[in-house]
Amino acid sequence: MIIAVVIILVIVIFGLIVYNITIHKKIQKFNNLNQKIRNLNVVQDFINAIGETSTVENKIKKINDILIERYEIKYSTIVVYDGAEYQVKTSNVDPKHWDSLRNLHKVEMFKDSIEAAVPKSVTVNNENERLPYQQMEFGRAKSAIFFPLYIENVYIGYWIIESGTPHDFDNIDITVLEIIKENIVAVLKTVVHQKTLESIVREDQFTGLNSEAYLYGEGKKIIEQYTISTMCMFKVTNIQQINKQYSRDLGNKVITEISKYIKDNLSEEYVFVRYMGPKFVIAFSGVDATGVADFLNEIKEKIETTPIKLEEEPQVYEEPKKKTTKKKQVEQVAMPRLNFVISSYYKGTGIEKVLKKLEEYLDSADINESDITNI
Repeated sequence: MIIAVVIILVIVIFGLIVYNITIHKKIQKFNNLNQKIRNLNVVQDFINAIGETSTVENKIKKINDILIERYEIKYSTIVVYDGAEYQVKTSNVDPKHWDSLRNLHKVEMFKDSIEAAVPKSVTVNNENERLPYQQMEFGRAKSAIFFPLYIENVYIGYWIIESGTPHDFDNIDITVLEIIKENIVAVLKTVVHQKTLESIVREDQFTGLNSEAYLYGEGKKIIEQYTISTMCMFKVTNIQQINKQYSRDLGNKVITEISKYIKDNLSEEYVFVRYMGPKFVIAFSGVDATGVADFLNEIKEKIETTPIKLEEEPQVYEEPKKKTTKKKQVEQVAMPRLNFVISSYYKGTGIEKVLKKLEEYLDSADINESDITNI
């Protein structure tokens, strides 16, 4: 009888063990699934942050705020090396500590981490100690993990997370943090292209207008405040004839006068740039194609009926049968001719693709064409 009871208890205990193991696996599986969902949500937040119409600095700050909030990180700092110096791109640490944070690459333990491209964890054992890289602070951080950042095997800086509790990261899943790190790198890689565009924007010396690159950075922020806008490209079709028949100085004046007139008559909500040579672009933000027709007709008629003059230096000549000489003012006069093409632009699509289509139309159009075409 006792043996039977023991056997039954053993079976029950074994069954409970199997049950607990099964439950544990299900919980683990659920936790893993929950973590994956959480990571996917964070990635989606990253994508949304990248897509926002804001500066590179604001986007990087936004993704850092997402990390701090979603993963409950006490302190998070992203430092980027721009080829000349290390810059704290974003941090929720008091700025008085930024000098220390931007010089972590000089700390021996982190030098090894950078060279090996592996994260480095560091902590103190009691509240009276401080981390090796801390200079003027004691109570802020007691443990940290340092992640070197690379884009295609090129070192670009580092990400460091910190906690005010010793050994706070001892049991953290480092693979999750590696995924976050890769997402940070992906964001930095994306915004690097935007930063490049922002940095290459130049002001045209003749017209005072921004260059084409402005459209893809600051200009896009204005345009994408609206769902639908109209992109207009126009070309001074007879500029080469003016340069050849008269002079390049007159050609330059034609360009500057046209630019000034249009700029003075445009709303501040519209973006006007010199695209390339005799081509210009106007982005009518928030206006559909039918809404710009009357305005463009007025602009076109005014410009094409207004002579643009360039006075040269007086020339000395002798009148027939007279010994005296007189000075005659020589005047160059040009009548510009413009060809316009417009197309709708929808928020979130490629501005460069629309502009390419407009440019191809103007380049393939007959040189004598002077019209307003909607494609």
